[in-house]
Amino acid sequence: MKGSINRAIIIVLDSLGVGELPDSDRYGDKGTDTLGHILDNYPLNIPNLKRLGIGNISGAAGGRLSVPDPEGVYGKFMEQSAGKDTITGHWEIAGLKTSEPFKTYHNGFPQELMDEFSRQIGRGYLGNCVASGTEIIEELGDEHERTGKVIVYTSADSVFQIAANTAVVPLEELYRICETARKLLVGDYSCGRVIARPYIKGEDGKRVRTADRRDYAVSPPQKTMLDILSECGQEVYAIGKISDIFNGQGVTASVHTESNDDGVTKTIEAINKDFKGLIFTNLVDFDSKYGHRRDPVGYGQAIEAYDRRLPEIISAMRDDDILIMCSDHGNDPVHTGFDHTREHIFGLMTGTNINRGVDLGTRDSFADIGATVTDVLTGGRQATPTGKSFADLL
Repeated sequence: MKGSINRAIIIVLDSLGVGELPDSDRYGDKGTDTLGHILDNYPLNIPNLKRLGIGNISGAAGGRLSVPDPEGVYGKFMEQSAGKDTITGHWEIAGLKTSEPFKTYHNGFPQELMDEFSRQIGRGYLGNCVASGTEIIEELGDEHERTGKVIVYTSADSVFQIAANTAVVPLEELYRICETARKLLVGDYSCGRVIARPYIKGEDGKRVRTADRRDYAVSPPQKTMLDILSECGQEVYAIGKISDIFNGQGVTASVHTESNDDGVTKTIEAINKDFKGLIFTNLVDFDSKYGHRRDPVGYGQAIEAYDRRLPEIISAMRDDDILIMCSDHGNDPVHTGFDHTREHIFGLMTGTNINRGVDLGTRDSFADIGATVTDVLTGGRQATPTGKSFADLL
């Protein structure tokens, strides 16, 4: 490093994987490559990400986005945790390995659980199956709107998702229903996240999910990067669904976002504040709007939209800031089904006081990111539970 670093800005481009992991076949994800397959279907114009070196990452998009002299620090990271879930990905980035995958429910949730859920919320339910969120509100929307029964569905991830038209189930009631489910989903019925999925129905009859999604996660079982930094008196400013993913643990301030663009704006607003510590942002649209919906063109356009705003982020940074962009899992938009894919995540870093053109290669764990941030921001006095710092390469 050329100088001190007093603040780290981590921006997670949710689900932008850069190619299958060695064990991807165990997850039904052999051959997956989110970035590469987007490029197969859409001619990405991302000069700012390219200039920093996203295309120079080993194997990323087959080298088709590489440049002669990348300006950033770049590399890819393997996942040591079991699974390919949002929680496991983010927790590992923050220095925590999840050895046992969260329980999933490919045949729906047990009947006795659903009976108790229905009794406690005072409403019936529909669905209780594996489904795409956009498809199931069309399939069951009429019955839900007629009966008031909430729509429950899950996926290959450990999630209990509850969808409702806010004209039928007001938003605050939907949140209370999710809180009820969260309390029930423990022990034998353990589940990683409960997700509120509110939607509205337009005059044209089309059902559209709103930006009022809320996640109710379990708490990390050990201290993460967030806890370590906040306990050292530093700010941990969570943007988007970050606070939800960590169940607020270690977070000192948080704001929710309505879109990727809103997330970038709120990140810049946070950068313009004066504090030492961490800004941790998740941009969920890549995953929720394009990966799960298997839309490579829309995904590509969303990456371009982010790339256009990247100079704003960099311009707002102070000399003692470091920007770390990464993903948390894959979601190959041309893969079968509609679930996450087990892939390497990318890492792309820049800042006035860090080196230029450094190839990190392939790192053993997502946790190396959190280990590095913790190492740098605490002067080497604290360490995350897992992960190896690469601060010496910065």
